[in-house]
Amino acid sequence: MPRELEKYEEIERSINKKFRKDIWNKFITAINEYKLIEENDCIGVCISGGKDSMILAILMKMLQKYSKFPFSLRFIVMDPGYNPENRKRIEENLKLLNIEAEIFETDIFKITETVTESPCYLCARMRRGYLYSKAKSLGCNKIALGHHMSDVIETTLLGIMYGSQIQGMLPRLKSTNFEGMELIRPLYCILEQDIIKWAEYNELSFIRCACRFTENTETDLGASKRLEIKELISELKKNNPQIEHNIFKSIHDTSI
Repeated sequence: MPRELEKYEEIERSINKKFRKDIWNKFITAINEYKLIEENDCIGVCISGGKDSMILAILMKMLQKYSKFPFSLRFIVMDPGYNPENRKRIEENLKLLNIEAEIFETDIFKITETVTESPCYLCARMRRGYLYSKAKSLGCNKIALGHHMSDVIETTLLGIMYGSQIQGMLPRLKSTNFEGMELIRPLYCILEQDIIKWAEYNELSFIRCACRFTENTETDLGASKRLEIKELISELKKNNPQIEHNIFKSIHDTSI
């Protein structure tokens, strides 16, 4: 009789089988189309503890197993000041998913709590800097983040509607502050709704957000402008199910 699969093996199998079209194939499309990974790369896979970064870590592990050329991975978790419950949830999920990650602490939340103007912007900048620095110290030449197609669409629409600018979120980006380092977004072609379906199918529970400002809200977006954009897209999809792909294609043609 075949042996019983471990939970992490069942989760990987679900990506290969049930979610192959919407997750695995689109992941491979992004890797190949944008040339995100090259032979002998050392990639720091950045894990925040949310669903997106966790599935990114799983996909990268799977890709390394099946890849035709060698590359190495370092799984990195930056603790910006999580509460004990969130820290424990992350550690439990890493164990459940069979991911060996290095966790390091920072005081980002303490610093941003004292800032009244654009604390989220400061937090994001600081987190990016810490991740680049840690990855470089581990010998990495790239960091991988869990931004997906929905993030690309929403961020661009936010810029248009509230920032009076068209600014695409690129699938790969050379660092201007860390020489020789590059940022890649392997989930670039995957919609958030498919990641949610995957998590629900496997009965997985992740932390909602890496930020203290949202720990006590019902959603990790609260009443933010991003939630307004999500609701707008959801409404538009009722009449045009392809609206996300159409928006993404127009952004892609402009920015890539």
